[in-house]
Amino acid sequence: MYLALIKVMKINKKLKYALVLSGGGARGLVHAGFLCALENAGYPPPSLIAGTSMGAIVGGLYAAGMRGPEMKRYILDELEVSDFMESLFPGMDGPVGKFLRTGQIIGNVTTKPGIDSGYKVLKILEKLTENKKFEDCTIPFLCNAVDILAGEEVIYRSGSLARAIRASMSFPFVFEPFLENGKYLVDGAIAENLPIKSAREAGRALGIRRILAVDTRRWRNVPAQSLKNGLNVVLRCFETMIHVSESENEFEDTLPRLLITISDKSSAFDFSRKRELLELGEAAAEKSKAELDSFFSAGFKGVLARRRKVRAGIELDGFYGGKNAKTG
Repeated sequence: MYLALIKVMKINKKLKYALVLSGGGARGLVHAGFLCALENAGYPPPSLIAGTSMGAIVGGLYAAGMRGPEMKRYILDELEVSDFMESLFPGMDGPVGKFLRTGQIIGNVTTKPGIDSGYKVLKILEKLTENKKFEDCTIPFLCNAVDILAGEEVIYRSGSLARAIRASMSFPFVFEPFLENGKYLVDGAIAENLPIKSAREAGRALGIRRILAVDTRRWRNVPAQSLKNGLNVVLRCFETMIHVSESENEFEDTLPRLLITISDKSSAFDFSRKRELLELGEAAAEKSKAELDSFFSAGFKGVLARRRKVRAGIELDGFYGGKNAKTG
């Protein structure tokens, strides 16, 4: 699915804006579909990209020069989670039962700081980014991680792109924390799953005030029987922590001009629905066409539209956007 190329409003092709991409595990694949739709619609590329975890992966690759169609092809034709991992874990598609019976998880967790060292994923990220540094990116980029030794958020804006992404995606329990420069780094979502604050601060230096954010996480209550194993409980604790933190800090200055929420009930560890997730990202852009047109529109109408803070997007139980936006 793609947005129509013909617009009612004239698009400002020179609009400067920051694109912020949330974490979300496998659900973050919707970011690639959304970027494809933006390109196909003829909207201008972002002037700055900020991402966390899977948002850092997609955003970092895009900033390094991998455009939507190429990223989509890679995800559909080449992305195999088993290539990234030294071992599989509960909740992922694959020989989960056999893996559990080996006791490998128990052994790793009791003797190592994570199920997987993250070595393979780092090597693949280095290949995909062509060993580029932030300074080599075609679009300015930043991502975040958290140093659990000092209890501080770390913002990456220079150095190795692959190593920064590896730090940002270090989901606790699954990947070992990333050790670099005396810091023990884990998933940036712990501090800021949707790094709007970081994007706003970086944007000031670049003359960027407008933010378009894409969030894959939509809080839902779940039944107790859905928490079938320890990893499910860890993931739910992680999501709860983010939910509580965002609920306590949802002030006016933390909201973007346009927030696109793209969510369904997919597990953060289920990479078997790659095509569906890409299509969901494209569908969200199509459903949000009116809001996107307003955000990118030229002239006085565009200026007025970007003064408002608007939520749009798509979720499992249907479209919400504009005046009918759900906020619960």
